[in-house]
Amino acid sequence: MIINSANLASVRTGFSTAFKKGLGQTSSLYTKIATIVPSTTKDQKYGWLGKIPNVREWIGPRAVQNLSEHSYEISEKKWELTIGVDRDDIETDNIGVYAPLFEEMGMSTGAKWDELVWSLLAAGFATECYDGQYYFDTDHPVLDEDGQPTSVANTDGGSGTPWFLVDASRALKPLILQKRKDFQFVAKDNPTDDNVFDNNEFKYGADARANVGFGFWQFAWGSKQTLDAAHYSTARAGLMGMKGDYGRPLGLLAGAQKPLLIVPPALESAGRKLLNSEYASGGETNEWKDTAELLVVPWLA
Repeated sequence: MIINSANLASVRTGFSTAFKKGLGQTSSLYTKIATIVPSTTKDQKYGWLGKIPNVREWIGPRAVQNLSEHSYEISEKKWELTIGVDRDDIETDNIGVYAPLFEEMGMSTGAKWDELVWSLLAAGFATECYDGQYYFDTDHPVLDEDGQPTSVANTDGGSGTPWFLVDASRALKPLILQKRKDFQFVAKDNPTDDNVFDNNEFKYGADARANVGFGFWQFAWGSKQTLDAAHYSTARAGLMGMKGDYGRPLGLLAGAQKPLLIVPPALESAGRKLLNSEYASGGETNEWKDTAELLVVPWLA
C-alpha cells in the first residue's frame, strides 16, 4: 500500500469502524444505578445533596426550602487508551490482523463506565459520601420529627461477600456518573508526525473525561451478611422505612418498578433461590419470590 492521505484515511476509517463495533457490544449495566450528569467544568459541586424536598400545607406565605449545603464535589479524571500500528504493516497491507484489536479497544473503553460505577458501589463500605459518613454506614445524620439529629443505617454490617438492594426508580439514582467528554476515537497517523518519524509507528487512541460519585445514600442498602431470607427482609424493611428530614417517609420500594438485588457472580445462586424459588428452605411458600430484579454484576467479582 502506498502511504498517502487517501489510503491512510481509508485505514483510519476501518479502524474507527472496528472500534465503534466493539463499543456497541459493551454492557450498560451501570445505567441501572447511576444517573449520568453532563458537566462543563473540571470540578462539579453537588451542594444540594442531602435535602429531599417535602410538600407542606400552604398556610400563609410560601416557605422556601433552602437546600442543605454540603461540600461534596466530583472532580473529573482523564482516561485514555492508545494502540500503535507498525508502519510496515500498513505498507504491506497487513492491517486486517488489527481489526479484532480495535474492536477489543472499543469494548474496553465502553466497559470503563461499568468498571467505575460498580467499583465505587463496592467501595461504599469504606468511602465517604456527601454527609461525611461512609456511603454504607450505621450513623447517617437525619433530623427526626422534632428537628433533632438522629442516626440512620443503610447497612446491617457483616464480613462476607457484599450484596446490595437498591431502589433505582427515582430521578437521582444512588450513584452519579459525571461526564464532561465521552470516549472519542482519534488518530495520529500523519507520515510527518514525530511518532512515525521516530518509531515508524502510527498511533490510534480514545480518550474521555469523567468520574463517579455518590448520590442519596437512602436509596441503597449494602450488606455483607449471608444473602438469605432473613437478611433480605432486613434490607427491605430498612429501605422501606427510610425517612427524610423531619420524619418524611420516602416511600421507597412502593412504586411499580421492582428494586434491584445486586450480587457478584459468587452470590448468583443464592440470589436466584431467594427470588425464583416457589418454596423456602423449610418447605413453606417463598414470600420473597419475584419481589426484586436480580442483577448479577461481573465487575463486582
